[in-house]
Formats: sequence, structure tokens, C-alpha cells
Amino acid sequence: MSGRLMPCSPKEIGTLFLFEKLEPEQLGRLCREGRVELHDPGPVYTEGEPATCFYVMLDGTVVLSRRVAGDDVETNRTSQRGVYAGAMQAYLGDRVRQVYRNSMRVTEPTRFFVLPADTFADIMGEWFPMAVHLLEGLFFGSKNTQATVGQRERLLALGSLSAGLTHELNNPAAAAVRATSTLRERVAKMRHKLAVITEGPFSREELAALIEVQERTAERVAKAPSLSPLEATDREDALTDWLDEHGVDNGWQVAPIFVQAGLDVDWLEEVAAAVGEEILPGAIGWLNYTIETELLMNEIEDATSRISHLVDAAKQYSQLDRAPYRVVDVHELLDSTLLMLSAKIGPRIDVVKEYDRTLPPITAYPAELNQVWTNLIDNAVAAIGSAGGEGTLTVRTAPVHEQILVEFRDTGPGVAPEIRDRIFDPFFTTKPVGEGTGLGLDISWRIIVNKHHGSIRVTSVPGDTRFQVLLPLAAETPEEAE
Repeated sequence: MSGRLMPCSPKEIGTLFLFEKLEPEQLGRLCREGRVELHDPGPVYTEGEPATCFYVMLDGTVVLSRRVAGDDVETNRTSQRGVYAGAMQAYLGDRVRQVYRNSMRVTEPTRFFVLPADTFADIMGEWFPMAVHLLEGLFFGSKNTQATVGQRERLLALGSLSAGLTHELNNPAAAAVRATSTLRERVAKMRHKLAVITEGPFSREELAALIEVQERTAERVAKAPSLSPLEATDREDALTDWLDEHGVDNGWQVAPIFVQAGLDVDWLEEVAAAVGEEILPGAIGWLNYTIETELLMNEIEDATSRISHLVDAAKQYSQLDRAPYRVVDVHELLDSTLLMLSAKIGPRIDVVKEYDRTLPPITAYPAELNQVWTNLIDNAVAAIGSAGGEGTLTVRTAPVHEQILVEFRDTGPGVAPEIRDRIFDPFFTTKPVGEGTGLGLDISWRIIVNKHHGSIRVTSVPGDTRFQVLLPLAAETPEEAE
């Protein structure tokens, strides 16, 4: 918004701290190519608009703000003469998108010395070539440093996650190997038992009845009920007594397997009626192998399903096969991150999920949100660990106006008040040397605020520390983090 033009005095602008070392000829050029504007209370420029002017305040009051989750959050308010804002990176030219990085408004009639962005860039290049080179190096060097350190932070997280994932995969993989080896033995014994049965004096009808009982028994295994330890023990005793009474050797060894398969005395009575007393012991042995093979195949299926689930969670976490910016369910992202970090969290920390499943999906960068969740969970685990290692991590989601709240609450010792305002600063860490880069929360802040137009804040008292992330429900065109 343009203000009313006012006379430009080289002598006056020469009193501003930015220009006090300039020669009279240089001050004259500034007044010729720039201008003085008087702005009434209201907006001067808005964040995200093309940055066309560089403003230096002569007198008045300015307020700077940033847009966070649809709200303008005030970042600075000052009446200090000579403060500047606007197209401060015009000297970088087209190498950087030239937009206003904040919004500026005035609360009283305020005069500015205004330079067009192109003029500001030309003057900087002519008068201060060495300074421009230094500023360019500082700007792009800082960008490269942030990218490199951010990549390093991600690699550290992935290394930790890889170790955890390897640990998680090892258990079901070992279970599948053991079950497969045992299954091979049981199948070999089934073949031997089948040979014994077929060589015996059994009629075709008896063999057909045995096969029919085998099929029905296999079906029972798939529908086996879940019994309490006391119920299982009572049923084992009853089955052992029945098997002993019917001349089946080693009934005490067979009974637990039959109970696991959901069989009871009534079922054994049906088996005895179907095959007859003569072949009952052989039939029980045959059914025992049948049940064992079914249970082993269930175990293999469970183990391989667990492996598949872990691999899916790893893909969900890394988003390797997904679009970088897409519609996501935050609960899926949280679950995959918690699963990836389960080994690091350990058994001494209780994880409580308080999800509001009615929350709608949002449009976001899921891989980067997972990085934020990782940083916040890692900090919570470290905090609980510093207080003895036992505690509770609560992950909560809820609607807040037009935003989604994702909260991580831990029962650690809390964040001391004197450092609470510094925890999001780059390179600030309370961890011992070599255990933290001090960039986890800084990167998280950039991802949430700059890329998702959200906000992140912390509240803390001993035993109750809460990191709260607010993400807008309405999709906005994301911007690269500064």
C-alpha cells in the first residue's frame, strides 16, 4: 500500500544509522531515486506478496507479524527511528524468490524512506560490492549448512530407527524359522504315522471317518477360543483323564496341545464314536500331528504377517513410495513412528494413545511430519530416562478451532523456565556432548511453521511436559522452509 509522498531531505536521511557514513553525493542519489512516504495507521505490505520496496522508518511505530495457522502473530513492535524492513534480500536478485517474509503495519501516522527493490539492489552492488559478496556467501552458506545438518539429523534418526527395526524384525523372523523347522519334523512324523495307519487292519470306512475327523479338527483349530490360565488347566486335566481312561499313552503330553486347539472331552467322545476304540490311540496320535501342523502354520502366518506389518510401517514412516505433499491421516503417521521407535521407547515407558478418530485428513508433507514426531518422541523418552527410565508418554490428538492438535506429553522432570525460550534455537541442547546436535527442535519448528503454516509450543511443569503441534485443517500452498 503506497503512502502520501513527502519531501525527501538528504540531510534528514543522513541522520539514520544505516546511512550516516555516506557521502553527500550518495545521500543525494538516495533522495533522487527513493522517496519519503507518510502512511496512515493500517497495513503497509503483506507477507507473501512480491517484495518491491525497502523501508526505513523515519518516525512513527511499526508492527511486524508472521502468519501462523491462519493467524497473524506479532513478532516485533517498535518506534525506534531507523529500523528497516521489506525487500532486504533484493541484492540476491532472481536467485531467491523475492517476497515479503512478514507483514508490516503502522499504528500511528508513520514516515518511511522508501527505496524500490531494484534500486536498492543496484546501490548495494555499486557501493558495497565486498559486503554483497559476504552477504551472498552468508545467505547461501547458511542455506547449505541447514540442508546438510538437516540431512545429518535425518540420517541419525534413520540409523537409530534401522537398529530398532532390525530388532523388531528379528523376533518374528526367528519365530518363523523355528516354526518352519518344527513343522518339517511334524510333517515327517505324519507321513510315518500315515504309513502305520494304512498298513493296519482298518476298513475303508474307518479311514474315511478318520480323514473326516481330521478335517473337522483342523477347522476347530482356526476357531479355538481364548481361555484363562485356570480354564486351560482344568480342561487339560479333564482331557488327560479321558485319554488315560481310553488307553492313549502319554495323554498328559497331548492334552495341552488339544486344549490350545480348542478341543474338549465332548469332541474326543465324537472322535471315539467316529473311528472306534480299536484305532482310537492311532487316531489320537494322527490328530495330534494334524493339530501341531495347524498351530505351527498359524505361528508362521502370524510371524510373517508381523514382518509384513513392520515393513509397511517402515514404508509409511519413510514415505519412500509416496508423493511428498499429499492428503494424510495424522494417526497413521503417529502409529508408524511409534512402531519404528518402539525398541527405543522400551518396555519401561507406557505409551498411551488418546486419538480423536473423528479428525479429518489434512494435506501435508508426511515424511517431514514423521521427522517432527520422531524428534518430539525422542526428547520425551530422553526426559523420562533422565528421571529413572520409567514413566508415561501420552500422544493425544484433538480439534482446536480450524486446526488439528497433536500433543506429546511426558512425565519427565520438565523443562527449566530459564531455558524454555531457547529450546527451539539452533544448536541449543541439554544432552551431553556427542548425544545431540541441538537441531531437532529447530528443524521441527521450521517444518511445522514454515512448511505447514502451523505452530509448535511447549508447556512444562515437573512430571507434565507437553509439546503441542497445531496444524491447519485447510490446505494451503506450502512454502519451503527458510
